[in-house]
Order: sequence, then structure tokens, then C-alpha cells
Amino acid sequence: MLRFVTAGESHGQALIAWISGLPAGVRVDLEFIQRELHRRQLGYGRGGRQKIEKDAADILAGVRHGRTIGAPIAVRIENRDWKNWEKTLPVEAPGYAEDTDGADSSDPKSAQRQLTAPRPGHADLAGALKFNFHDARYVLERASARETAARVAAGAFAKLFLREFGAEVLSHTIAVGHARLERAANWEEIAAICENLESPLRCVDAATESRMIAEVDHVLRAGDSVGGIFEVVAHGIPPGLGSHAQWDEKLDARIARAVMSIQAVKAVEFGTGVTNAASYGSEVQDEIRYDATKKRFDRASNRAGGLEGGITNGSDVVVRGYLKPISTLRRPLLSADLNTKEEVKAAYERSDVCVVPAGGVAGEAMVAVELAGAFLEKFGGDSIGETRRNFEGYLKQLDEF
Repeated sequence: MLRFVTAGESHGQALIAWISGLPAGVRVDLEFIQRELHRRQLGYGRGGRQKIEKDAADILAGVRHGRTIGAPIAVRIENRDWKNWEKTLPVEAPGYAEDTDGADSSDPKSAQRQLTAPRPGHADLAGALKFNFHDARYVLERASARETAARVAAGAFAKLFLREFGAEVLSHTIAVGHARLERAANWEEIAAICENLESPLRCVDAATESRMIAEVDHVLRAGDSVGGIFEVVAHGIPPGLGSHAQWDEKLDARIARAVMSIQAVKAVEFGTGVTNAASYGSEVQDEIRYDATKKRFDRASNRAGGLEGGITNGSDVVVRGYLKPISTLRRPLLSADLNTKEEVKAAYERSDVCVVPAGGVAGEAMVAVELAGAFLEKFGGDSIGETRRNFEGYLKQLDEF
């Protein structure tokens, strides 16, 4: 069973990703992992934090001589900004004052960096109420999307595993604010734009990307933020992953949960699911055909997004994440102070104004982890050779169907 967890806070010493369940023998491309982390930091509209952090994966366990060894993998990503927060967020107890919810009262910076004006739309207030904090600092530290750096590191290992079987997972931006790509993008376009690290917003259409940039420029001037839609596409995925037999085995449900867990994602769509809901059945269902040359069934279209009944059908898996605008605004909205209960302006901290391309990279990671997990559930194997033999046997079964 493939599992991963993350640990660490936004301004803590480091982020940690822990991955278990990958078979021994998977080739580990360190440059690829570093590139994935770099991609997450890119995008027009990112904030000053990206100028501080130069994310790099320090693999502590589970990989030797360039391959996985079947043991849990541990990855550490340093937070360079920790040096600016070490006195504010110490691990040690000295100076602990109960009435400041753990802040070091001997350090004036601690009081200055308390967050008592929760931001509408953020986890600040809900988390403070849940954990009985009158300073939301601890909540925002863990709720921050900085945590997705660890997810991307874990996702890179899942991608490397899937690559062993000819599958890839990439993403592109289809909307920022009111600017939207009004056509489908093909796999070749998506692969090309992902290779171009200079693309400001990773949109396959230059004219649409210009309109997206204008949306970001507008909110920058207005002290606002802007959301959008990213689309993750998994190419080369075989039919038969997932199951219709139980609700929690349906692969689309598992992927939806994974993508929905990304900070600021408020909706998930497969294929053209939103449009499908307002269409007739004859306009929606993907007609089936058989390619005798390839010995495979396929579809004339892919409005289902590559999954039917919770099972992959051999088409590309297409998942969209809908990102709300992030909650930190330079022109803050009204809030209520956690201690005085009086009306105040919501807190502002250094922040991005648009994170759609970065959200796409995090989406790739989450989709890759779920696909790799489903792949291993079907084909198993303690070594990559064993997994490959099982996979090839299945391909033969499909040939002979």
C-alpha cells in the first residue's frame, strides 16, 4: 500500500515528506525531483517568499545508489526563512508564557508576530477555535500552502514509479480570474508548456495567457488576489485501475479527495463534468470503438475524464482543480480580534496574489500518488521487476480479450 505523510510548518526548520510502499528498484532521478520542486515555486503573481526559498530535496532514507530499496523514503526540504523566525517560534520551553498561548514573552518579536485578526477564507479562525489558541500563528503555520513543497517531493517519487510503465502526469492553467482557455489542449501542447519553465502561467495558448497576466496585474494594483482553474492530465494510464465494487475503492473519489485537500481548492472536476451536468446523455457519453491494430477499446471523445464507474478506461485521466483566490489581501477585509472581539482589519502577511500554476504542480503530485497507489494495488510486487512482470501479464490479457 502506497502511503505518504508530510510534517513541518511554514516558518519552521524544514518540511518532511515520508513515503512508503514503493517497490525496490525504482530509478530515482535526483535532478527530476529538484526540477519538480522548482516548478512549484514558479508562476506570475508569486510573492517574496519564493525569493528566499530555493527548495531542494535532501533524501535521508530509502534510496541507495540511485534506486529505491523497498524501505520508507524520508525527504527533508530546508526552510531558509527559519532564520528569520527562530526566536519567534522556538522549540525550547524557556520563556513560555501561558497567557500568550506559547509565545515567548521575553522576545518582543513574538508579540509582534502574533496573529489575532483572522483572515476571512483562511483556516485562522476555525483552527484557533478548534485548538483553543488565542493566537492563530500555529494554525497558519501548518495550514499554509508551503506544505505542498513536501507533497511535490512525494509526488515526484510517484511520478518516477509511473514513468517505469510509460505513464506521465502534467498540468496546465486553463483559467485565471475572468480569463479562460476556451478550447481543449492536447497532450503534446501540455508537455511542451511544462518543458518551458519561462512560461509565466503555464497556459498553452499565448493570447489567453496574456489575458491571464492582465488579470494578475489588475489584482496586484488593487491589493487583491485572484483564483483560477488548473487541469491535471495523466497520460499512458492503463484501463482497470480502481474499482466499482466499493465506494471507497472508486479511483475518481480517491483522486477527488486528494486534489480537494490542496490549500484553496474548493471544487474538483473530471473531464467536462460541470458542462456534462447541464447536457443531455447523448451529448455527454463517450462512444466506444475498437482499434484492431492496437488490440484496444478506446473512445471517440473523453468527456468522462478517463474514468468510468471509478475505474480507469484507458483514456487520459483529466482532473481540474478550482482554486479560490487566496485569503491574504493587501487591502484586508473586516474581521474580529480573537481576544478583544472588536472589529479589526484582517491580518496581512507577505503573500502571493496568484498561485494557479503552483496549484497545478501540487495537483500533479496528488494525482500521481493516487494513480501510483492504485497501480500497486492492482499489480503489486516487492521489486520493480516483479511489478513489471505482473503488468506485462495484464497487457497480454488485454491483447487476448
